[in-house]
Amino acid sequence: MTQSPPRITKAVIPAAGLGTRFLPATKATPKEMLPVVDKPAIQYVVEEAVAAGLSDVLMITGRNKRPLEDHFDRNYELEEALSRKGDEARLAKVRESSDLAAMHYVRQGDPRGLGHAVLCAAPHVGEQPFAVLLGDDLIDARDPLLSRMVEIQESEGGSVIALMEVDPSQIHLYGCAAVEPTGHGDVVRITGLVEKPDPADAPSNLAIIGRYVLDPAVFAILRQTEPGRGGEIQLTDALQQLAADEKVGGPVHGVVFKGRRYDTGDRGDYLRAIVRLACEREDLGPDFKAWLRSYVTEEMQAP
Repeated sequence: MTQSPPRITKAVIPAAGLGTRFLPATKATPKEMLPVVDKPAIQYVVEEAVAAGLSDVLMITGRNKRPLEDHFDRNYELEEALSRKGDEARLAKVRESSDLAAMHYVRQGDPRGLGHAVLCAAPHVGEQPFAVLLGDDLIDARDPLLSRMVEIQESEGGSVIALMEVDPSQIHLYGCAAVEPTGHGDVVRITGLVEKPDPADAPSNLAIIGRYVLDPAVFAILRQTEPGRGGEIQLTDALQQLAADEKVGGPVHGVVFKGRRYDTGDRGDYLRAIVRLACEREDLGPDFKAWLRSYVTEEMQAP
């Protein structure tokens, strides 16, 4: 009798970065705590993991990241103050973040790249497949990318990487995949990966975005992976080895994502994400869109 693969329940969220692109705002505040409308960016990411059925979340943190832990913990003084006021709506919002999932934390310590951050999760993950969600990428809840990736991993085994078509001139900003088609329109077989290639050398215009569902075999490879581009241990280098030899940890597939993605790691995209999400809110959208139309009209008519 063939044993079915274990159900994926664990998500790893690397959150040890310094957020230098958002200085001075991130001097004392983790970039993951910057608000997108009225929720910190990191909460959107945890909510996405939970929506995909991942109830056990490990956050890889570093120095000055204590606010992340506080946000997903109970705040009894604030809850009591809201309760005394009878402010049930805000009380529910405060409690929402602490009730999302079983949250765990480990410090990366030495910032040696994404591959090293993922390796820090090995004792917690064990020998089970797991998801990795990067906090800079927000995926719209109406486009369930991670759920689709979990589905593919559970049916095909191995690892699954999220891919997105980008303009070829922009591929040097991303990890890039060489692929073969499969029987599924949105799924490809990954045959090779390269980190931030020159456009002339890129094998495709399919860029890696910040969602992975990984076989635990990646940990053994990461332990042997030498620092690569930027002097850091690159997760892409380890995934390249998995793609080159599926006997190590199964095949590597990619899900080509065509939905709504917001890059909150870039200042311009961060602002655009706030505008888009605010416009779509029932409580904010109508008034905000009316103001936005008026503002844009005035700016276009200005000399």
